[in-house]
Amino acid sequence: MNPFTPHRFGERAGQDGFPRVLRAEWTRFRTSRGRVLAMAASVLVAVSLGLLIAGSVHSACVIVKGEGPCPAPLVGPDGTAVRDKYYFVHQPLKGNGGITARVSDMTGRMRVPDAVPGVRNVKEGMVPWAKAGLLVRQSLRQGTPYAAVMLTGDHGVRMQYNYIHDVAGGPHDGPQWLRLTRSGDTVTGYESDDGTTWTEVGTVTLTGLPETVEIGLFATSPGALWDMAKAFSQVTATFDQIRLEGANGPWRRDDVGVGMESDGRTPHHPGGAVESGGKLIVTGGGDIGPATVEGGLRADLMLIGGAVGLIPVLVAAVTFFTTERRRGPIGTGPPAAPRPARLLGAKAMVVGAVAFVAGLVTSGIVVPVGLAMLRANQNPVQPITLSTELRMIVGYAALTAAAAVLALGLAALVERGVVAIGLAVALVVVPYLLATAGLVPRLLMITPAAGFAITQSVPTFAHVDVGPSLLVGYYPLPPWAGLTVTCGYAALALGAAMAVHHRRVPR
Repeated sequence: MNPFTPHRFGERAGQDGFPRVLRAEWTRFRTSRGRVLAMAASVLVAVSLGLLIAGSVHSACVIVKGEGPCPAPLVGPDGTAVRDKYYFVHQPLKGNGGITARVSDMTGRMRVPDAVPGVRNVKEGMVPWAKAGLLVRQSLRQGTPYAAVMLTGDHGVRMQYNYIHDVAGGPHDGPQWLRLTRSGDTVTGYESDDGTTWTEVGTVTLTGLPETVEIGLFATSPGALWDMAKAFSQVTATFDQIRLEGANGPWRRDDVGVGMESDGRTPHHPGGAVESGGKLIVTGGGDIGPATVEGGLRADLMLIGGAVGLIPVLVAAVTFFTTERRRGPIGTGPPAAPRPARLLGAKAMVVGAVAFVAGLVTSGIVVPVGLAMLRANQNPVQPITLSTELRMIVGYAALTAAAAVLALGLAALVERGVVAIGLAVALVVVPYLLATAGLVPRLLMITPAAGFAITQSVPTFAHVDVGPSLLVGYYPLPPWAGLTVTCGYAALALGAAMAVHHRRVPR
């Protein structure tokens, strides 16, 4: 029996009104023990997996006396976890001034997978975001404000400042002239092909810049990316035609942020500088930028069980359509068949609202409790603002609601429970699991699984390369854009189902 087929009392359907249909559908949902248990199972599964992960993680770092708790993440001016490791040849600059130099050559070394197990395999080459250029910063203390104009390994000239900001210059990969000027709190970067004609790359304001700053030449190189890990990488840059304005003292050399071996005295992968014939050859490793992986554990890892937790929700949404036989709205009098659009709309509102509450309970428990457990176990945790945490919690609830409505729409289209459940799981859950394993991450752009982007706690920065897995924070879409994709799929499926069933109703 088609649940949308009217009978001899169908003329009363318009008199029942949407509120009565909505109340009837809510009663049908809440009186079904199976669907209520499915929603409870969703919460239990997602929360259990998240807290299991939080409770089992115990980070340790190498210290002088062996291993111990890892230090808290280094934080930049805006509260983001950052990396601040580089080799710096510099001078103090009092007041206004600047520096001009040509990067005449850049080379690099990186570790690649070992050809012989246990034997380090280092080859010549630069990673895409290897950096060498001119830098002005408040002080040498890590995490302080800075601005830099640089030549990169594979991204041309860039101007970057305060770790999270990146401005593109020209697409150069050969010798390039660079200039950095300071006027009060304003720092401007320039590039030139010949040292005569200059093009501005960007101008930034470093609020509160002191009268005396450090200005000079730097080199750094993020680790070579192996799947979801990073290995040793270093860059060497040759600077010539160096000119300073406002500073003319001796060069100072600092390997900022260099780590030590377990003996506490030997630098681990140190940088260096050689001065010869008016040239400075600077070698460095590390990065000046956001610490998307190295900055600690992320809050969105607490919701890694959320995809599995969605499966009971999808099953409940599908069965809400496929197991129902229209008995008419609750009340007295003869039964009446609501219009298809009205009935599907009521079902969507009910299942969406229940799913939203289930998702809200899940994320409202697992995110704050999981973070508290990570911190209690002395794990380094990425800084997270209250607004981001709330966006994750409410966003996961919205994603759960959208996924439920999508499953309902699919059920109304195919009218076969098993097929609809399989489709819903294949569209929402499977792409997420594949992306977690680092497989086909682009599916998170074109499938309803894109909505999981709403749970990301650390932004995806264009000037930081990460592995293609959700485990290291790779989301191809921003949070709200991803959720919009899922909502779009849900609206499309529900709208198509309404149109199909409307055409089937005899006139």
